[in-house]
Amino acid sequence: MTEALYLERPWTRFYPPGTPSQVEPGQGSVGEWVAEAFRSWERSVAILYYGRAYRYGELLEAAQRFAGGLQALGLRPGDRVGLYLANSPQFAIAYLGILWAGGVVVPVSPLYTSHELAHQLRDSGARFLVVQDALFETARRTGVELEATVVVSLKEALPVWQQLLVRGLPVPQGAGTYPFAHLLRSEPLRAPVSRSAEDLAALPYTGGTTGLPKGVEITHGNILAAHRMIQSLNPFGSQSVILAFLPFYHIYGQVVLLLGGLLSGARLIVFSTPDPDWILEAMVRYRATHFFGVPSLYEVLRDHPKAHWVDWRRLAVVVSGADTLHEATAETFARKTGREIAEGYGMTETTSVSHINPRERVKRGSFGIPLPGIQALVVDPDTLEPVPVGEVGELALFGPNVTRGYWCREDENARSFFLHQGIRFFRTGDLVRMDEEGYFYFYDRAKDMIKYKGRPVFPREIEEALRAHPLVKAAGVVGVPDPRVGAYPKAYVVLEPEARGKVTEEDLLAFLSERLAPYKLPREIEFRGELPKTDVGKVSRRELREEVQDGSA
Repeated sequence: MTEALYLERPWTRFYPPGTPSQVEPGQGSVGEWVAEAFRSWERSVAILYYGRAYRYGELLEAAQRFAGGLQALGLRPGDRVGLYLANSPQFAIAYLGILWAGGVVVPVSPLYTSHELAHQLRDSGARFLVVQDALFETARRTGVELEATVVVSLKEALPVWQQLLVRGLPVPQGAGTYPFAHLLRSEPLRAPVSRSAEDLAALPYTGGTTGLPKGVEITHGNILAAHRMIQSLNPFGSQSVILAFLPFYHIYGQVVLLLGGLLSGARLIVFSTPDPDWILEAMVRYRATHFFGVPSLYEVLRDHPKAHWVDWRRLAVVVSGADTLHEATAETFARKTGREIAEGYGMTETTSVSHINPRERVKRGSFGIPLPGIQALVVDPDTLEPVPVGEVGELALFGPNVTRGYWCREDENARSFFLHQGIRFFRTGDLVRMDEEGYFYFYDRAKDMIKYKGRPVFPREIEEALRAHPLVKAAGVVGVPDPRVGAYPKAYVVLEPEARGKVTEEDLLAFLSERLAPYKLPREIEFRGELPKTDVGKVSRRELREEVQDGSA
């Protein structure tokens, strides 16, 4: 049977020796694991922040005091707390302190407007907010009533000599507003509030491509299972040095770097603002051992004049996630650095990672194999029956890291989960295929697929073909509704600076006609100086679609 080939999990034979094929659900709470881990490495450096070192013992003490301060402000177990600030030691302290006090973290992108923040606070029912001072006015404009707002100054986390050079912002005043430093003077809560593996730990929001973002219920067990699953293939340890520039509010940076690194005794080099120069300099200065990036960063690094400073081949892992890695980017990076990028795959709903390429067996163009404990199917989106191996269908996942559902979205939960042989699978909405060795390949989001005269057209395939042109810097493709054909593809292209005004639409169509079937060719190509991006660097097809719908494109 077709489904047997998936359920046999052919990918397990490519796990490194000693890797378990299964990972049991995490037991206990994140706070309990933090207590044990941080006390083991009490004197070791946990975080380096622009030259200032924070040891594990110091972080634990601060988290305990922050937790005590939250309790004094009225936080009860299960209360949601918004976390609205950039990467910093204070983010780590607040995140750990909220969990230590039994609260639920609601991470918010610091790029969000007051309207976006208001939706997340109201929808989650957050009673408290931890906010960066530079974002306080944005938070105030939401009009959301909160029991307490804790205001963070990142300046206070810097080395003393740097604090003298940085201009501070006025400390907000008013009822219910408290400086972060005030909570750090609270009586410490020495033991974490008891929480079970089934209790909610975090409520990140996702799915803003259609409608308003929705909260994803991430339990303590989900986080602990995800940590163990990641550790089973790409382990960190007390000798690991990790550059932590990926945003902590995002599930990738939050679970893989922040929690994964700290629960393993690693040293995190934390950046509030990712800058390629600083990143490359820090890799050399601190002898980084693990590098986690996103495709847009690798596109910058492959041509960066300082990229050769780094001996990429000595790193334990070089990983790309959060978006599809273009094969042209991977090929150029490998040629210039001698190192293959191991592409991975995950979602907020899988508590970060579900697939990764094994370091010693990277397949370019594939996002790898499922982590231990993951069961993966590729199903027909209409019938939900497994498709033959090698055919494109929707990826469905089951595992201890997979969310139990969306916050207060019963209709969405009914659409997103289904039973197969007694197992509750999550529908990712991503169209993929699996090869005979168990490696998976991404095609597109199901909702992005274009139906042209009944034939499926994948925007990513056209984007990849465009990106193969040496003078194309970026590309985005969306469908334009047309009652005569259903929809046709339209491409938005950013050319390299030296090509602007020289490469024409006809030139690109001639290039594409050698690589794509006629029905896949864009009906229109529009040149842009830049394309809209999400806050993790993806081309925002949602914004391009909105332009089409509004008639402005």
